[in-house]
Amino acid sequence: MDTVTSDRPPVPPIAGAPPPETDATPSLSTRPQPAKRSVLTWFRELTIERRILAGFSLVFIGILIIGAVSYRNTTILIENSRLDTRSHDLLQLLNNVDTAMDEAENNHRRYLVTGEVVYLQSFRSLAEQKPTYLKYLKDLTAGSPVQEARVDQLQKLIEQQINAETGAIAKRDGGGFEAVRRIALEGVAKRELAAIHRIIAEMESDEHQSLRRRLGESTLSTTNTIVLLALGALLQLVLLASVYYLIRHDITARKKVATELQLRGELLEAANKELEAFSYSVSHDLRAPLRHIDGYASLLNKAVGETLNDKAKRYLQTISDSAKQMGQLIDDLLVFSRMGRQEMLHTTVNLDQLIKTILYDLRLDLQGREISWTIDTLPEVPGDPVMLRQVFVNLISNAIKFTSTRPVAKIAIGVERKSAGEITVFVRDNGVGFDMQYLDKLFGVFQRLHRADEFEGTGIGLANVRRIVHRHGGRVWAEGIPDQGATFFVTLPTRRPRT
Repeated sequence: MDTVTSDRPPVPPIAGAPPPETDATPSLSTRPQPAKRSVLTWFRELTIERRILAGFSLVFIGILIIGAVSYRNTTILIENSRLDTRSHDLLQLLNNVDTAMDEAENNHRRYLVTGEVVYLQSFRSLAEQKPTYLKYLKDLTAGSPVQEARVDQLQKLIEQQINAETGAIAKRDGGGFEAVRRIALEGVAKRELAAIHRIIAEMESDEHQSLRRRLGESTLSTTNTIVLLALGALLQLVLLASVYYLIRHDITARKKVATELQLRGELLEAANKELEAFSYSVSHDLRAPLRHIDGYASLLNKAVGETLNDKAKRYLQTISDSAKQMGQLIDDLLVFSRMGRQEMLHTTVNLDQLIKTILYDLRLDLQGREISWTIDTLPEVPGDPVMLRQVFVNLISNAIKFTSTRPVAKIAIGVERKSAGEITVFVRDNGVGFDMQYLDKLFGVFQRLHRADEFEGTGIGLANVRRIVHRHGGRVWAEGIPDQGATFFVTLPTRRPRT
C-alpha cells in the first residue's frame, strides 16, 4: 500500500490550458511534490484500523456500484423471463385458437354437407370457449397497445364468423342441403377466417420478435453481470491482500483492535443486562397506568353509567378492553423475551401426561363446547417440561380457539416417527385454517392471519413455540387450508443433545 502511494504521479495540468507566462512557472512544477509527501505522511500516520477502513470503504463503494448494476441486470433478466413466459403462453394460446377456428370451420362445412350433428361439436366447443380464449388473450397482451388492438379485432371477427356459421346452421336445419349448397362448398365467412389467420400470424410474428429482442438483452445483461461479479471478486482479493499486508506489518495495532473489540464486547454484555433490567422496569411501569386506565374507566362507568348513552358506554368499554389487551401484550412480550435467556432444565418429559395435564387445566375453556378429541399415546422426550408445556398449551389453545365457529370441533393430537432419532407430534383441527401463502408470517412476532375482532390474541404465541422448539433442537411447521382446518407439527429429538 505504501509503495502504491509513493509511486503516484503528480496531477497533470488540464489539457488546453495556456501555460503561465510569469517567472513562477518553474515553481509550479515542483508544487505536487510537497503534496505527495504530505499525503504519504498522512497515510503512514493512520492506524491500522483506519487504513483497513479506508480500503474497505473504497472496495465497498465499488461493490455497491457493482451490486447496483448487477441488481439492475438481474431485474432485467427476471422481467424478461416473466415476459418470455407470457409470450410463450400467448403463442400457445394463439396456436390453440387458430387450430380451434380451423377445426370448427371444417367440421361446420361437413355438417352442412352431411347434416350429422356430431360435426357440430367443434363449433359448439369454440362458441363455449370463446369468452375464455378472449379473456386469456386480453390478459396476456395487457400493456401492449398494438396487440390489444389486434385482440379487439380478433374478437369482432370471431363473433362475426360464429354468427355467420350459426345462421348457416339454422338455414341448413330449415331448408336442407340445397339451401346451403353454395356456402357449404365455398365455406362460411371465408373473409373473416382469413382475417383471423392474418391477425394471429401478425401477433405471433410480433411475439417472436419480442422474444429475440429480449434474448439479446438477457444475453448482454448476463455477460455484464458475469464481468461485474468477476470484477467484484478481484476487488475483494485486492482488499484481502491489502489487509493481510497491513496486519502483518502492524501487530501492535492488531492487538489494539483486539483489545478494543474485547472492551466493546464487555460493554455490549453490560448493555444487554441493562436492557433486561430496563424491560422489567418498563413492564411494571406500564402496567400501573394501564390498571389505572382500566380501573377508572370501570369506576366512571359505574358512577355515570345510567346517564350515558350507548355510544359513550361503548367508548368506555373500548378504553377498558384496550388497556387489558395492552397488559396482555406486555405479559406476552416479557414471556417471549425471557424465553430466549431462560436456562433450560434437561430432563425427561412424559408428553402423554403433559397433554392430559394441559387438557385438565383448560377445562374451563371447554365449557359449552362440543369437541371430539382423538389423542394418541405419546412418548417421552428429553427437554424442559415447563417450556414444552408452553408449546403444547399454545398449540392446543389455538386449536380450541380457531374451532369455536364449528358446531362440532374435531381436534387430534398424534405422533409420527419419521426417523430413529426424532419424533413428530402434530395437533390437527377442523377450524378456520389459513392460506399457505402466508406460512412465512405464521411464526413471526405480532403476525396474525385473522382480524382481532374475529379471534383474540396478541400474535406472540407461535413465535414462542418456534423459539422453544428450536432451543430443544427441533423444528416446527404447519399446514392449512382456508375454512378446512390446520395441522401444526413439532419435531423433537429423542436423544438428549451433547453439551
